[in-house]
Amino acid sequence: MRTLEKESGTTVLRQTTEYQPPRSWRTWLIGRPLRTADAPNQAIGKAVGLAVFASDALSSTAYATDEILFVLAAAGAVAFVYALPIALAIVALLTIVTLSYEQTIHAYPDGGGAYIVARDNLGEFPAQMAGGALLTDYILTVAVSVASGVAQLTSAYPSLSPYRVLLSVGLVLLMMLVNLRGVRESGAILAIPSYFFLAMMLLTVGSGFMQYVTGSLGTVEHPPHLGREPLMRSVTLFLLLHAFSNGTTALTGVEAISNGVTAFKEPRSRNAGITLIWMSAILGTLFLGITFLAGRIAATPSESETLISQLARTTYDGRGLMYLITIAATTLILTMAANTAFAGFPRLSALLAADGFLPRQLTYRGSRLVYSRGIVALALIASLLIALFQASVNALIPLYAIGVFLSFTLSQAGMAHRWWKTGRLSAGQEAHERSSVLRHDPRWAFKMVINGLGSVCTAMVMLIFAVTKFHDGAWIVILLIPILVAMFSAIHYHYRDLAARLSLEQYGGPARISRQRVILAVSGVHRGTLTALRYARTLSDDITAVHICIDQNEVESLRSKWESWGDGVRLVVLDSPYRLLLEPLLGYIEQIAAQRQPNEIITIIVPQFVPRRWWHNFLHTQTAMWLRLMLLFKPGIVITDVPYQIE
Repeated sequence: MRTLEKESGTTVLRQTTEYQPPRSWRTWLIGRPLRTADAPNQAIGKAVGLAVFASDALSSTAYATDEILFVLAAAGAVAFVYALPIALAIVALLTIVTLSYEQTIHAYPDGGGAYIVARDNLGEFPAQMAGGALLTDYILTVAVSVASGVAQLTSAYPSLSPYRVLLSVGLVLLMMLVNLRGVRESGAILAIPSYFFLAMMLLTVGSGFMQYVTGSLGTVEHPPHLGREPLMRSVTLFLLLHAFSNGTTALTGVEAISNGVTAFKEPRSRNAGITLIWMSAILGTLFLGITFLAGRIAATPSESETLISQLARTTYDGRGLMYLITIAATTLILTMAANTAFAGFPRLSALLAADGFLPRQLTYRGSRLVYSRGIVALALIASLLIALFQASVNALIPLYAIGVFLSFTLSQAGMAHRWWKTGRLSAGQEAHERSSVLRHDPRWAFKMVINGLGSVCTAMVMLIFAVTKFHDGAWIVILLIPILVAMFSAIHYHYRDLAARLSLEQYGGPARISRQRVILAVSGVHRGTLTALRYARTLSDDITAVHICIDQNEVESLRSKWESWGDGVRLVVLDSPYRLLLEPLLGYIEQIAAQRQPNEIITIIVPQFVPRRWWHNFLHTQTAMWLRLMLLFKPGIVITDVPYQIE
């Protein structure tokens, strides 16, 4: 224990508690509690970081090409030839976004991504829009990734199709438990399926290319039906833009590393930047490879069988062992892709909560040094979404990606403004902002152009997405984001108003309590009542015992006991002809409160005996709890429980 003596004469004692959380079922489920000092040891390296933060982006290669072909199918199979040019355009956009976010990582080494960049450079309202868009996208990431993983499973085993919702929700809850164990441990667990998928996809795509080069690559045997007749006679610009917007789902998750820079080991900006480059290179390579091979094998988009399934059984000549391993790897990575959201959503919600836009409870770290409340909230909301949309990837995809492209746009616009501000500084000059330090950068103009170009490109994609997918469900997200911003503003207003009312500035101090009136609620005269009466005596001499009379036969017995044990305190008996208990007592309290003098406090004391067994509490009326709830908003009234332990 350390003693600190202040100049004012106040003694401050500081002591470190020796309490250690006991082992319980939680220890078995999510691991032993970690000390705050253990936080640096939970940081992750580039290899594990790729598994934790890049699994969403990498997994999108399993369905992004499907989504392009689903749209092009409206003009018939002849339109599939446009899939590869569309994929090339998407990879070009990926390159621009990657370069932009690599700059963001180095400019904001404490993380925060689009929300922090928008807040510091564009203002509060754009920051709220970025936060709402990203939170929405993280929720949809979990729903789409898990539903897509289950779709891969049902492609191999169609008999499981009726259980898609149950399987999806079960996998979401499993992911929740894994992430509650902590970043380092969950990363180590997830690294295995992530690298397993990466190896299998490189092997599958590589084998497909070798067969194509040697001329031995065949076409899909017994391809699934398109499921609908062509709706158009020719390919239109609108159709191509629609397919492009569907394919940009491949870019979702790219921003996650910039949000989680603090999870990396030092030098964390460098490690996070390298991981981002690795992720984008792998993503672009696999996406182009799968799209190219899909055209060569004449793959067909279908709800009954995924493109990966068709590619694997064509490459490996049937549904043999290698096919099953590939499907298993894809199912695992699509499920594990939700981990990107589980890593990003809690961190972002904690940032928003720290700024007063979400409940402050989201800023608290759990026993494993992760934001447990954010993890649980994400799992519950995503599970509800999966149930509502029956785990259909096609039904969820229209809601997907528009939020992330809005955050892309705001982030890049914010970074462009940041570089413009650094260009206004002279060499050696610094300007401190909320989350970073601005210094003159001789390459500010070049960097501003990169981020400005990224902002324009992603804004165009966002508009294309909003227009082409508006009727398919994108309108829901377009409506939802303003609702979230309104919710953020309402929460923020509450916290600011509360802070102003609690502020000690220009506050002369509370008025002294000139008088305390005590009302003792009496259900009967017993040991607990006398313990409460003894406590009341320490507060005031103005004590009134109040009994609600429901049974007239008990009044005389109670009055007799009170005369013997009541120590001369006056007793008020309130007759209750309708056998109500709380209402007459509340009416009496309000009557006394109406006569309250200035600086007078009314204290309601309720005797409460504590039984030996916890479940015995359900056998009693819990009067104190109900009184506290009903009088909570009455000024000048204090409710006090006086427990009496039954030995």
